[in-house]
Amino acid sequence: MPRVKRGTKRKDRRTKVLNQAKGYFGAKSRNYRTAKEAVEKSLLYAYRDRRNKKRDFRTLWIVRIKAAALTNGITYSRFIKGLKTLGVALDRKILAELAVRAPQTFAELTRMAKEAAA
Repeated sequence: MPRVKRGTKRKDRRTKVLNQAKGYFGAKSRNYRTAKEAVEKSLLYAYRDRRNKKRDFRTLWIVRIKAAALTNGITYSRFIKGLKTLGVALDRKILAELAVRAPQTFAELTRMAKEAAA
């Protein structure tokens, strides 16, 4: 049976992992086995946190909308209910931007939402 010669595949694979582990502390950036474990774990964290980022931003937008709504004399839930009743199709990201950058427009929206919710 002929001997299997893998050429540079093994070295390439290891080099790829070690390049991904550049900047890691200690053996994690130099030893293949520990580097491989660290890279796999970091890729899992990256995958998880790409989803968590969406959750975190939505929470931030809700906090901003709530603060702006309370300054205009309406609770967050009544504000959102009023907008839904009016058929206003602005998502929370846009509402948060309006609350921060265009307070007059947001105040007008809260006035309309108060009337619709009442």
